[in-house]
Amino acid sequence: MTQNIQSTEDLLKKPEVPKLVRNMRAIKKKIMVMSGKGGVGKSTVAANLAARLAERGHKVGLLDADIHGPSIPKMFGIEDTRPEVDENGIVPISVTENLVVMSVALLLEDKDAPVIWRGPAKMAAIKQFLEDVSWGKLDYLIVDLPPGTGDEPLSIAQLIEKMEGAVVVTTPQDVALVSVRKSIKFAEILKVPVIGIVENMAGIICPHCDEKIEIFGRGGVEKAATDFNVNILGELPMDPKIAEIEDSGKVHTDINEEMLWGKEFAAIVDSVENFKK
Repeated sequence: MTQNIQSTEDLLKKPEVPKLVRNMRAIKKKIMVMSGKGGVGKSTVAANLAARLAERGHKVGLLDADIHGPSIPKMFGIEDTRPEVDENGIVPISVTENLVVMSVALLLEDKDAPVIWRGPAKMAAIKQFLEDVSWGKLDYLIVDLPPGTGDEPLSIAQLIEKMEGAVVVTTPQDVALVSVRKSIKFAEILKVPVIGIVENMAGIICPHCDEKIEIFGRGGVEKAATDFNVNILGELPMDPKIAEIEDSGKVHTDINEEMLWGKEFAAIVDSVENFKK
């Protein structure tokens, strides 16, 4: 009978905080970068947001949560690097002194092999990235989500108890804007503040006359922002140099504010830094 009676010391002992919660509490701000559809440059925005925040002296983690199409390691030239494991868990890859990265692509033996997983397996992987990766103390965790409003965005929003906000990426095309409206509504339903919209591919600069050409039209992003009372963080023009830099794995070294694109992106980083719920 007495074997089943707990001691006073055991009764007063505080319950252990789950590892995932401890990990996330060590990170000041968690930000999702999402889009309603693919091909709008969401990973470009996520990678540059993380790199530029790190340049400004913040400790930043970048989680590539796009299980089926992970592209972040390629942009930073670490696709052939494999993470190590220590007593605290999986060690994310250090890109710079202030930036660490984790992606499913870093765990695959064959980088050309497709990830053929159903929903529960993807959700388990995302939970492991949050729980078993040794992120340490960070100022920001930037999460690059796959397009849409399915398993991965839902898992991230539910597993992270206090999300700072979401950055929604779109292009000026009507077909992209239909989806981005759903992304904003998705964030609202999950009570994740929308930091703002990034309009990518907002025209192209003519190499001959330096005039901006609105190849996808304009006006739709402004209407969506007005309808949902959210800010437009910036308009990024199409620039072939950005694609070249990403393909060469030099996002963290070769993009600067001397470039028009880099100058526009700096304003987006300002807005994220200054955002208050």
